[in-house]
Amino acid sequence: MSAIVTVTDLRKSYAGGFEALSGVNLDILDGEILALLGPNGAGKTTLISTICGITVPTSGSITVGGHDTQTAYRKARDLIGLVPQEINLEPFETVINTVRFSRGVFGKPRNDALIEQILKDLSLWDKKDNKIMMLSGGMKRRVLIAKALSHEPRVLFLDEPTAGVDVELRKDMWEVVARLKENGVTIILTTHYIEEAEAIADRIGVISKGQILLVEDKAALMARMGQKQLKINLTAPVSAIPDSLAAYNLAAEGATLTYTYDTKGERTGITALLNDLQKAGLQMADIETQQSSLEDIFVGLVKEDA
Repeated sequence: MSAIVTVTDLRKSYAGGFEALSGVNLDILDGEILALLGPNGAGKTTLISTICGITVPTSGSITVGGHDTQTAYRKARDLIGLVPQEINLEPFETVINTVRFSRGVFGKPRNDALIEQILKDLSLWDKKDNKIMMLSGGMKRRVLIAKALSHEPRVLFLDEPTAGVDVELRKDMWEVVARLKENGVTIILTTHYIEEAEAIADRIGVISKGQILLVEDKAALMARMGQKQLKINLTAPVSAIPDSLAAYNLAAEGATLTYTYDTKGERTGITALLNDLQKAGLQMADIETQQSSLEDIFVGLVKEDA
């Protein structure tokens, strides 16, 4: 799969010396969903704004569909749709006119059939004649997506698209994103909801302090960095872990012991642990395993970079 967006040694500095982006290198693959994770102030929005031409880079280069964003800005920008964090819509305009206007801004000819399809896909068709001020926050975010799609971009940036949206509407929007991917749109998603990235992304990128820490296939990342925990429920609580079990670094809470192990290791140590538990006179009532989540991996990566 080839890259549709290529970012090379991108830097952005502000007056006073603050460097928001510090030599970012990133290839975004054609047709993928890339989730970009990072704490507040990590540089997510600055990176998106710079790729979209809203922010001028201090140095480095960006190409979109082979077009340099500095020397061929219009050609590059025509390929990009952007859904910003902030809801900034004309409150007295109707939904359909708002979306039509965005298409016209990009110099595209009127296409009522396309606009109708976009609004239907986003469950906005029945509200097409409503004024923006009559819509809920979640519906306004859908209008932002419709605006971004109106000129038929190949690359769509979603900057915190489900912030402040209830869980049910958030899942509806995940389905919208999945349909966009099926139609060949490349999607870059920034989110604070890590379960969102875990649910819909093909690859995960982690940014911290203006630098990309990693970009990796989601499944491979979770397999490589994920750990499993064995939860051992005893028939009675323990006040202290026996010395004979010290090597397992068990965590005890009431009648539950937790053993963390690496799934990539040649041996998990579980068989030996269960044997040693029996020798120590601890009676098991139940056991279960838990896989570390993407959130656990993300928190660990950011802590290491702190």
